[in-house]
Amino acid sequence: MTVTERATTRGITHFSHLDDAQCERLFRCRPQPVTLESPITHLSVALGATLYVPATRPDLAALVRRRAAEGVTSMVIDLEDAVPDDDEALALAGTIAAITEFAEQGWSGMLLFVRIRSIAQIETITAALDTGHCLAGFVIPKFEASTGGAALDAVAAASVDLGRPLFAMPVLESARIVHRETRDAELTAIRNVLNRHRDRVLAVRIGATDICGLFGIRRDRDVTIYDVRVAADVIAAIVNMLGRADGTGFVITGPVWEYFANHERMFAPTLRHTPFRELDAVYFRQHLVSRDMDGLLREIALDRANGITGKTVIHPVHVGAVHALSCVADEEYSDALDILYRDSGGAQASSYRNKMNELKPHRNWALAVLDRAHVFGVARPDVNFVDLLTEWSSE
Repeated sequence: MTVTERATTRGITHFSHLDDAQCERLFRCRPQPVTLESPITHLSVALGATLYVPATRPDLAALVRRRAAEGVTSMVIDLEDAVPDDDEALALAGTIAAITEFAEQGWSGMLLFVRIRSIAQIETITAALDTGHCLAGFVIPKFEASTGGAALDAVAAASVDLGRPLFAMPVLESARIVHRETRDAELTAIRNVLNRHRDRVLAVRIGATDICGLFGIRRDRDVTIYDVRVAADVIAAIVNMLGRADGTGFVITGPVWEYFANHERMFAPTLRHTPFRELDAVYFRQHLVSRDMDGLLREIALDRANGITGKTVIHPVHVGAVHALSCVADEEYSDALDILYRDSGGAQASSYRNKMNELKPHRNWALAVLDRAHVFGVARPDVNFVDLLTEWSSE
């Protein structure tokens, strides 16, 4: 099967734009296909780097297909912030036309969502589609407990009308979530609303730009969102309330990284030289630093450390970084298997003989690693993120 054929069959497979020889060289276990019928744990992880595109793009359908061929696996057609008020009708018509075109061509090589401006747009869009469409669902901005239930009800009704599931991704970014005096009550109420639609909520997204905007802050590219303490506090509260690993939580995706061009730096790059020097990729490191990718890579690592999966991105150059760091390292995979499948309990030395694996406390982590391994694959022992990112960037 050719790269193009693999990229345009129903559903998605991460790194499908790489050829068989590249995949054989990189992966101990290759990424597995994910469709809209896959378990929601796999589907939510498979979002990876979710790329936003304005609905006003005149070449919208061609652009989505082109990005899919480049390795992008989830996109959001934005009818909200990216569209001027006067262009709303044009953007809505363009969105429906693009999704209809995909259905007519039998193409579904992307997890494709629409970010709505109003709840009424859910019915308007779905009423124009038939069961052959590839729409995965809707992104619901400014999600609050008082209004979010109606949006989720509309998605549920549209799913019934079309005879196939549609998913929802609420975006948490409103003042009631950000401000301390209302945060806990609002998050508790939101959790109750989401629980009523648990099988429909694919992931919870964090609107970091709006969160910072409430304080008149725009974070610089030299810092991560976790260095902006008021925003980091909101993220921690969202993960605490909605990201629990006891069966009550949801997948939470990382906030947007806004930068992609060269600039004059205030601080030294945070990307270590060693992994690149060992692979004769020093110039590639310089390329990443010049595109502000070192800041993105650090923020992705901090996302993972804080229980967050995937990321919102605004430029296709960011996608490879998110997916390269989402691939499971051989050491992670070995630890997860040890934790889940060793006969005896307690704490035991890892197969790599460099840490202790505690079987009960680390069990939820290990299950999450296996979900990520299914979706993004497992790298060979001598392959790291530099290899994956280098191969991605060479395409």
